[in-house]
Amino acid sequence: MKKPLIDRLYQRVAQRGHVCLGLDTDLSYLPEELLSSDKSPADALVEFNRRIIDSTLDVTAVYKVQIAYYEALGLEGLRAYAETLRYLREQDAIVIADVKRGDIAKTAEMYAQAHFSGDFEADFMTVNPFMGMDTLAPFFPFLRDQDKGLFVLVATSNPGASDIEGIVSQSGASVSQMVGDMVVEQGAPFVGSCGYSSIGAVVGCTNKDQTRSIRHRMKGCFFLIPGYGAQGGTAHDMADYLQDGNGGVVNSSRGILLACRGNRFGGLSFEKAARQECIRMRDEIYECL
Repeated sequence: MKKPLIDRLYQRVAQRGHVCLGLDTDLSYLPEELLSSDKSPADALVEFNRRIIDSTLDVTAVYKVQIAYYEALGLEGLRAYAETLRYLREQDAIVIADVKRGDIAKTAEMYAQAHFSGDFEADFMTVNPFMGMDTLAPFFPFLRDQDKGLFVLVATSNPGASDIEGIVSQSGASVSQMVGDMVVEQGAPFVGSCGYSSIGAVVGCTNKDQTRSIRHRMKGCFFLIPGYGAQGGTAHDMADYLQDGNGGVVNSSRGILLACRGNRFGGLSFEKAARQECIRMRDEIYECL
């Protein structure tokens, strides 16, 4: 019998490390050999993604696909998005659809149906809770009946995060802390045998002075950790987010997809350089635990 989704993700981290590879693929990332071929831009993008996936599958815990990069190319881009998701699932990869949806009632239900079934099916979705916790409820039947999961925005990695997330209430808790507490409460019915819930949280590793307090408040919450690499976060910055070497995945997109253009792996093919960067990142995280 197949393990629940969150238990499978926990096991993947234990087996393959903490790397979440972000397929936030811009056409400018593609090598000239693909762009100058007789393929359409969308087909070239899919081939790039496939070669990255094939080269990194055994050293990556999970893949995150940011839909905006595909939406920007119109209908052909959405076809490339769907084909990338399909290929990942064919390889038994765990997939996060980075779509950051946040609405209520029937609209949220349609978002859940769109990204948990059909052409755009993924395993996890990123969601924005800032209209209230009722934005999460329409997703729960998919978590319960179809083994899906959520990553809820709690403490993001962007420079302006504190504009809203950092506002402190009369109780002394910040907006981010209050949202985190509510996410833990909402996730309680979906805890797997690993001790974590299928409702996880997005917490940036650029929140360097808050990592211990966030983890203390959200002990049973699995973390999706952006901000590593291009946004300035390091393995040391996120080490306190993890518990007993697990409990989170660390996202890198440009750092992996463009590894062939850097000094460290220059000269390697883009897929071989991506693999080496995943291994380097994985090992760097291990060293900090």
